[in-house]
Amino acid sequence: MINRERIRQRFLKDGLPRRLGGLAADLARMASSARHAAGSGSVALMLEESQYFIEWTGPELAETNLEVAGELIEIQVMLSLWRRAWPEAQHSRQQRSLLSLQAKQWADKTLEWSGLLMERQ
Repeated sequence: MINRERIRQRFLKDGLPRRLGGLAADLARMASSARHAAGSGSVALMLEESQYFIEWTGPELAETNLEVAGELIEIQVMLSLWRRAWPEAQHSRQQRSLLSLQAKQWADKTLEWSGLLMERQ
């Protein structure tokens, strides 16, 4: 059983850049797993977890960057739609590929917003 409150407390200990980086990593794992039918169960969990990561990050982000906060809300809505469709979509190679592509794009954007790539240079 998932202890969501424990995950939330751990997630919120990190600063905003690390939280966005964690979300980006979750989305990248989703992109990778969605391509394969065997990863369907983990994809369902990542869809839900990513929604929570956005929910927990949103209020702080809205204070600093309203545009990014708005885009994250759009991603959260799309994740919700995918969660609802996933029980059937997971059986379609085409649908898995579509989610994989979208999740990769979301991961790249989120990593860029985090600023963590700049720290490495």
